[in-house]
Amino acid sequence: MSIPAFGLGTFRLKGQTVIDSVRNALDVGYRAIDTAQIYENEAEVGQAIAESGVARDDLFITTKIWIANFHHDALLASLRESLRKLRTDHVELTLIHWPSPKDAVPMAEYLGALAQAKAEGLTRQIGISNFTIAQTRQAIEILGADAIATNQIEVHPYLQNRALIAFLREQGIAVTAYMSLAYGEVLKEPVMLAIAARHQATPAQVALAWALQQGYAVIPSSTRRENLAGNLLAADLRLTDEDMAQIATLDRGHRLANPDGIAPAWD
Repeated sequence: MSIPAFGLGTFRLKGQTVIDSVRNALDVGYRAIDTAQIYENEAEVGQAIAESGVARDDLFITTKIWIANFHHDALLASLRESLRKLRTDHVELTLIHWPSPKDAVPMAEYLGALAQAKAEGLTRQIGISNFTIAQTRQAIEILGADAIATNQIEVHPYLQNRALIAFLREQGIAVTAYMSLAYGEVLKEPVMLAIAARHQATPAQVALAWALQQGYAVIPSSTRRENLAGNLLAADLRLTDEDMAQIATLDRGHRLANPDGIAPAWD
């Protein structure tokens, strides 16, 4: 995998809250930070990074292009603006946040612009987010599978996304799982609580270890320093085959990120 297995998500975090989250995360050992244009927190993320004292070369920063910026020139201009806010001359990874709703902008146009951004050095790698199997196939036809670093998708024990993930694996495209804790819902799940008790771990660590053990990258967010540090420990937790089989039974197609007018026709 050419992207870090463990990063910090910043969805829904604004202002001083995101500054504190990024600062604490960097302090406890995170080196990958995930943001997006639509989060409206790139400037604060950039501030926290600048004030952290962590060397830029040690960081892996991801941002995502919003659907309003998909026309070729707008995409490049918006990414340059994102870089200005992030106080850097490049990011390590830039994603298309959602496929263009109803193909209002042709995929070849916005993926072509993203490839140009990479060629110009604005981003080291490029990828997609929330793309279905059919849309990923189309992206592969445009860019080639090797050019797509990841498809960032919702994955947690209640939404295991098996068909899409199987396809991505066939194509050699890494999976980045977001909403790994399902907004905290899986933390109350009896199966997760029982597994956590057996391993003297937290349910959050179990959910993250479940994803990591399957080869997914994860980007959990937290506003609490102790949770940020605790989540990192998931990388050291090894679940048994029985644990994994029990979690597999929790899949119920429970999708949380499904915005009207934006979400594609899911697999």
